[in-house]
Amino acid sequence: MAIERYILPASLFFGGLVIGFIFEKVILKILGKIASKTNWQGDDIIINAFKGWIVFLFIILGTYLAIINFNLNEKLLELIKKILIVLAIFGGTMVVAKIATGFVNLYQEKIKDVLPKATLFSSLTRFFILLLGGIIILQSLGISISPILAGLGVGGLAVALALQDTLSNLFSGLQIIVSRQIKIGDYIRLETGEEGYVVDINWRNTTIREMKNNEIIIPNSKLSQSIIKNFHLPEKELVVVVEVGVSYESDLEKVEKVTIEVAREVLSSFGISSFDPFIRYHTFADFSINFNVILRARDFADQFLVKHEFIKKLQKRFKEENIEIPYPIRTVHLKQY
Repeated sequence: MAIERYILPASLFFGGLVIGFIFEKVILKILGKIASKTNWQGDDIIINAFKGWIVFLFIILGTYLAIINFNLNEKLLELIKKILIVLAIFGGTMVVAKIATGFVNLYQEKIKDVLPKATLFSSLTRFFILLLGGIIILQSLGISISPILAGLGVGGLAVALALQDTLSNLFSGLQIIVSRQIKIGDYIRLETGEEGYVVDINWRNTTIREMKNNEIIIPNSKLSQSIIKNFHLPEKELVVVVEVGVSYESDLEKVEKVTIEVAREVLSSFGISSFDPFIRYHTFADFSINFNVILRARDFADQFLVKHEFIKKLQKRFKEENIEIPYPIRTVHLKQY
């Protein structure tokens, strides 16, 4: 008889555990395959939100059914029920938070041309849903939130002062995103010299990845007050200037013709093919006549490849055309007295 009183509760508990694993490993996988074939991405978000939590929720359900079929002290039963309710609300809140942040990210992707995508909005969404879940938990425990809200109102000034830096970074991050002067994917350079691609803007800081693949973390409040050069505004394409020098004996008309031919060849493969390159002579230097070649690259990073290919091909072509790129020389005249 003693064993029989444990059979039903144990069966209910392990039944919830088994059903949870079946949902996790089988049913959600089947639903995921079906969702992957639809055009709407929302079903993928909903299914992914339950992964990792469906077993947890079924265990709570199995535990609840087990304890109500088990002879327990009334006070202990009520205590366990409250704990299970809190855990169930917590699990449900986490699922809802994942669904909401998923839809926020999906919406941001659709309007990225209007409003830059950033983790700041998903972080705020997650925070408010968790806050709402916390309030529901307090209500389920019979704890009135009115005194808490009143206390927060009285202590609001102190909290604001304590979180001054945090709030400053939060609102600066919002200002950065809404102004659209800096977007994720842009290549920027700060007045202090740091530069790189913007990879994220969250509630506290902006992350920049350097060309060397190092990351720079900048507080949003500091970034909003900095002078910044954005190499992706007003467009990603940028002018590439290469300085070249030829000897004084060179035929400058021929130099210009040959250089532009090489530049067009390079741009057709590595740059903006529709751009018509040109050169401008600018200096009678000590040992050469110097000029700038103006090219155009698709992106900040592409300029290095454009320069690389142009210099290689120009040096080869100049050799073929007997155009001299002189070595640095200096002639010194000594006057005898």
